[in-house]
Amino acid sequence: MKYAYILLAMGAMLVSTRQAQGQADYVLINGRLYTVDPAQPVAEAMAVRGDRILMVGTTAQLTDVYPDAPHIDLEGRVVVPGFIDAHAHLMGLGLNRMRADLTGTRSVQEILERLETFAQQLPRDAWLLGRGWDQNDWPVKEFPTRQMLDAVFPERPVWLVRIDGHAAWANTAAIRRAYPALLTEAVPDPEGGHIVRDAEGRPTGVFIDAAMDLIARHIPPPSEAELDEALRRAVAEANRFGLTGVHDAGTSLATIRRYQQAVDAGTLTLRLYVMVDGLGEAFQHFCAQGPLLNYGGRLTVRSVKLYIDGALGSRGAALLADYSDDPGNRGLLRYEPEAFAQMVARAMQCGFQVNTHAIGDRGVRVVLDVYEKALQTLGRTVGRHRVEHAQVIAPEDFARFAQLNIIASMQPTHATSDMYWAEDRLGPERVQGAYAWRTLLQHGVRLAFGSDFPVESVNPLLGFYAAITRQDADGWPEGGWYPEQRLTREEALRAFTLDAAYAAFQEHELGSLTPGKYADFVVLSHDIMTVPPAQILQTRVLATFLGGQCVYADPEAAALCPAPR
Repeated sequence: MKYAYILLAMGAMLVSTRQAQGQADYVLINGRLYTVDPAQPVAEAMAVRGDRILMVGTTAQLTDVYPDAPHIDLEGRVVVPGFIDAHAHLMGLGLNRMRADLTGTRSVQEILERLETFAQQLPRDAWLLGRGWDQNDWPVKEFPTRQMLDAVFPERPVWLVRIDGHAAWANTAAIRRAYPALLTEAVPDPEGGHIVRDAEGRPTGVFIDAAMDLIARHIPPPSEAELDEALRRAVAEANRFGLTGVHDAGTSLATIRRYQQAVDAGTLTLRLYVMVDGLGEAFQHFCAQGPLLNYGGRLTVRSVKLYIDGALGSRGAALLADYSDDPGNRGLLRYEPEAFAQMVARAMQCGFQVNTHAIGDRGVRVVLDVYEKALQTLGRTVGRHRVEHAQVIAPEDFARFAQLNIIASMQPTHATSDMYWAEDRLGPERVQGAYAWRTLLQHGVRLAFGSDFPVESVNPLLGFYAAITRQDADGWPEGGWYPEQRLTREEALRAFTLDAAYAAFQEHELGSLTPGKYADFVVLSHDIMTVPPAQILQTRVLATFLGGQCVYADPEAAALCPAPR
């Protein structure tokens, strides 16, 4: 009887193997696969059928099981799970690509030159819109004025959003067209915002956080055709840099409808995890109708994006003590804690994951306090609530992230962009709790990494490099900025893949090269897990696959993409 059972088992295995032989659409062989799966961290080959991974193992194993499937020879190239950006702004990226790009400008004069060139393509009376300026990169690190723009654009309205999206710079024509009373009356600062003024109390042209809306709400919205083109450009750029997933941080109902249309049309080659923008129309809709889960395999809406403060670069981040370089200024709370607590409770009661922008240590403290009270009052909620950015954390608050099971959704390139001036803002003691990835991990906190594009580059490899080096592209500073906070390559890759998926309740479907999961993966030109750090910055995405389909191929690597099914 014992031998009969053995024979039956062997027969079942043979049948299973025969069935498997005909099941793979293609097999990747002769590669180095970093799976982010603890059960099999490194492999050589992977079989795909439909939109799922069938098997991961050695080349010999998979060619034996699937001898008749098309084989794609990786020739030693590296494969990693598709990168997931846990905090970004997809439509913002696309619209930015259709406006004046001021990223990397080193002076007001350089900005004016770029604007003059860009304005040549605009209708005579159109607003001149742009983004990317950062006064911290200029010789005189002070906010600009409207008069600087007026000298070149006396009649055309100009509106330029700062790199972080938390301040904007307008010329006089823009203010006159949008809110002329600002030029003649003592208009008070709105709650959660600040109008920068000169010695006589007149607006200088810089508006911070909530004050931006005084002008921005009067800017003509983009047309439907422009929005369609913006989405097309953003998705293509994301795929080109190896992104298969994006957590879209703060989205309107109209934009969600646009995403649904793109899913239906088969043009959304990303998996989007959407946070609705505050407690507005989109929140009310999904609170009443219930979440949108995996629509067409590409779109999920089950979370809300809230704000508690501004950004460090514009001194809008809320701090527990004064800014070291601006005595008397502790930043801005967008809402009073009591009002914010009501918002959080409402969101949790509707079954939303709550993801709050908090950059300063006071902002983070308020969010943790409110989350803790809500969880005590409401009992079990959907969970996995997040702090977006979590850039400056007071020493006593690190452990609270773990105690409350709060995810730290962070962007490594923020550290390497801000390191030139962050200590000026915070001082030598407080800065040790800034961008503190290692400290959070040591406390048992889960990290979900992203870029906050278009604030930073779309390219996740820049974030990977920043996470393991804490250096800029020139290798400065030697050894890294506060190098004790660096991550290992394995930790950084996990934060951009499996733990980003966890932050969206998707770890059973995404984030690792595991049989049964979606076949979302990226082929790279260099082995980012072993090459010298500088070579990571030279690494190209050769191919990006979403659900087994090649959605981007480098011109020199077309052979990596199987024929469309």
